[in-house]
Amino acid sequence: MSFDDLLVELQGQRTVQEDPANVPLDKLFNESFMSKHSSFDSFGAFVEKGNFQIHTQEDVNNIPDELFDRHVARSTDFPDWKSMLETANKEYAGS
Repeated sequence: MSFDDLLVELQGQRTVQEDPANVPLDKLFNESFMSKHSSFDSFGAFVEKGNFQIHTQEDVNNIPDELFDRHVARSTDFPDWKSMLETANKEYAGS
């Protein structure tokens, strides 16, 4: 480790890299994304409107596909959850 790296670490300025496979839902579906693709300004408002309790990707996985796909198709410009998730990942990776 170089002296500069050590200095940065000791000063607490080292940035933590996010794992792209585990991006928090609120960052992935940020206000800009939700406003662009739906009538909601947050992912929380979107899931609340569908009467879903979602805090993690696991919560999303526990919702029957048919129910969540129907909510996505009704409330966004995506035909299903998979399309919405893929687009969000692409847009997040590009930012």
